[in-house]
Amino acid sequence: MATEASEAPLTRRPTRLASFLDSDVAYSFLHSRITIVAAIVALVIVAAALFAPVIATQDPYDLRQLSIIDSHIPPVWQADGDKRFLLGTDDQGRDVFSTILYGSRQSIAIGIVSTLFAAALGIALGLIAGYAGGAIDTVIMRAADIQSTFPAILIAMLIDGTSRALFGQQRHDNVVFWVMVLSIGLSFWVQYARTVRGSTLVEKSKDYVLAARLIGIRPGLILLRHVLPNVVGPVLVIATINLALAIITEATLSFLGLGLPSTQPSLGTLIQIGQKYLFAGEWWIAIFPGATLAALVLAVNLLGDWLRDALNPRLR
Repeated sequence: MATEASEAPLTRRPTRLASFLDSDVAYSFLHSRITIVAAIVALVIVAAALFAPVIATQDPYDLRQLSIIDSHIPPVWQADGDKRFLLGTDDQGRDVFSTILYGSRQSIAIGIVSTLFAAALGIALGLIAGYAGGAIDTVIMRAADIQSTFPAILIAMLIDGTSRALFGQQRHDNVVFWVMVLSIGLSFWVQYARTVRGSTLVEKSKDYVLAARLIGIRPGLILLRHVLPNVVGPVLVIATINLALAIITEATLSFLGLGLPSTQPSLGTLIQIGQKYLFAGEWWIAIFPGATLAALVLAVNLLGDWLRDALNPRLR
């Protein structure tokens, strides 16, 4: 018996990577060419933005590297192009390729941080509303109804104007990143709160939550350990789609002059600067940042659509 036991093959538990590759989510991803291309595009843009100081040929924030003599130079393949500037230069002599890298960095950072802020606020309020019920639920949901009537741009204008009045223009430029995060985050928390509240109402009546309450576990621990893991799926889908919306909103606000200043350009700021020279034939200042923004938002949206379908049990 001992010999037979020793000769029997040992069964090993599959690793997390192997389990993921065998899952329905991995299968749907690997068998969708559009999703794979979208993931590659998003990763390339994010990686390029992350390593902007290494890839960029110029630091557009360093005034010592800029020269007004180098302004308005067309892309390198045109007759008046300069090999130092692959995509040409803007009105301040900044290399458009370098500004796109640094601008993408700002846009992606604002999009991610504001999405995390909106998700954290919406999830917390949704859990409290769904679990507590009663007057607390009514107050939170009525606040969500009021919030949903205000567009993101209006909220951003209100917060931006308040910030300028409190800090002044110079100090406002130093905190404008967090003003943008607060503005966009307060605009997108409602969808998280409503989704999490609905899921919490379903989960709190199940046996495992009732058992946890029966043995005396505190409501906060029940929400974090038991209810929250069961509402993560829909939240991930909302966060992915809202990330694209947050990037678009930031670009819109910057284009309208409510976002980052021209000394700290985001993609929206670059488009706003470039549109002034569009009819003068200097199309590259606006077109290349606009194309980068469109590619990034489209890639993130496609990933969000795939994730929504992959996590929907009715479509499996």
